[in-house]
Amino acid sequence: MAHVLVIGGGIAGLWSAVKAADAGHSVELVTKAELTEGNTRYAQGGIAAALFPDDSAERHFADTIEAGAGLADPAAVRVLVDEGPARVRDLIRFGVAFDRDESGLERGLEAAHSRARILHAGGDATGAAIERALVGTVRRRSVRIDERTMLLDLVVEGGRAVGARLLGASGALIERRADAIVLATGGSGCLYRHTTNPTVATGDGVAAAWRAGALVADLEFTQFHPTALDAPGTPLISEAVRGEGAVLRDLRGRRFMLDIDPRGELAPRDVVARAVWRRSLEQGGAPVRLDASALGGDRLARRFPGLDAVVRAAGFDWAHEPVPVTPAAHYAMGGVDVDLDGRTSLPGLFAVGEVARTGVHGANRLASNSLLEAAVFAERAVRAIGSDRPAAVLGHADPTRPSADAAGDVVDRAELQDLMWRHVGLERDEDGLLAASARLDAWRAADRRDRHSAEDRNLLDLARLTVAAALARHASCGAHFRTDAPESQSIPATTTTLDRKAA
Repeated sequence: MAHVLVIGGGIAGLWSAVKAADAGHSVELVTKAELTEGNTRYAQGGIAAALFPDDSAERHFADTIEAGAGLADPAAVRVLVDEGPARVRDLIRFGVAFDRDESGLERGLEAAHSRARILHAGGDATGAAIERALVGTVRRRSVRIDERTMLLDLVVEGGRAVGARLLGASGALIERRADAIVLATGGSGCLYRHTTNPTVATGDGVAAAWRAGALVADLEFTQFHPTALDAPGTPLISEAVRGEGAVLRDLRGRRFMLDIDPRGELAPRDVVARAVWRRSLEQGGAPVRLDASALGGDRLARRFPGLDAVVRAAGFDWAHEPVPVTPAAHYAMGGVDVDLDGRTSLPGLFAVGEVARTGVHGANRLASNSLLEAAVFAERAVRAIGSDRPAAVLGHADPTRPSADAAGDVVDRAELQDLMWRHVGLERDEDGLLAASARLDAWRAADRRDRHSAEDRNLLDLARLTVAAALARHASCGAHFRTDAPESQSIPATTTTLDRKAA
């Protein structure tokens, strides 16, 4: 049996820890904040799986492929849709109480799904319900848990990942050795000024894997959610609200999405997000409004209790008036490149969840596939522990490599986030990307002293990588939309390797 170090406490990390312990491995679970803090907890949407008689894995497969704008990996999608129902049943066994109606499990419809197949728990609290159940499950296992402990870098010896350097809760530097390391550190939404992500989402795992020499891919594909409340903190308004019938209106009160796509508000997320962005620009920056008033106050409070409280706390009565919304960075489709068993190109290192690029999402994630992806591929990664072979990943390098740190000003996080929002956001062009690249190259990371400075280093590394990948992909595709090349083309993923630098 192996000693397994799992880094990250969302669904991917918790699932990995539980299943590794059940397989007889010695397991240590490291989380950056409290065990209950992470993106999973904030997932308002549900989990998609073909569990119903009028649905099938083939339909789920087709919907996922279509949403991926031609870049979803069919083999990875096949794994997702075929193994997904079993993982949902596992969640039920772990204690997740999905919402029910008179027919059994209640299901909802979200954008780009051809069938109602989305399961929710607590209305709009699916992520929190999954997190509670898995935290309870992992605490009942013989798993060592280190909270408030941040990944700094991976330890590589002889071309193999053998451990991790960590920043402990007390500020002490810690080194942990392991036979296998499972990265489950989540995404990098904090690259952008507007994000639905919690403050822990600074891309630590992708940056550390990249510095260790692992291949990363598709970092140009960031999904922007169309409807974050235009209020402090940009809280997410779940796509399920539009699935229930809410519509988008401009300042004149006109519903405009049907002019852009026949699917209206339930078109793929990249389409809706850009439409909201453009309409806001046309209105001089005034936000688009989400009108859920037709659903009625009782239904909104019953179906979306958490959201109802958030919207009302922000001062809006959405049962009677439209509320202002803005797109916000939501999910990273790219990450550490992995095979179908979560193996990276670096032996000994696995990656699961949002930190990984499995190929499932292609250029645009289908709604409610992320929780499913985390469970499915975490299960497979644990089964693969003990195999020393590296992943059969893409294996080609992007010739455009980010620069090493310059002897310039220390990066300012707010400035970096604003730069990324302006030039590497919903719409991009070569001039803006080159300007962003030049500014990023002029910054340097501060000496690593604490969590904040370590995060800033990761954000700077990832910003440079993202811009390099966006420059290398000349054609628009899915969430990567270049106004200087608007015709969508399905071209191979951009995989970037990096010259190793001192950590």
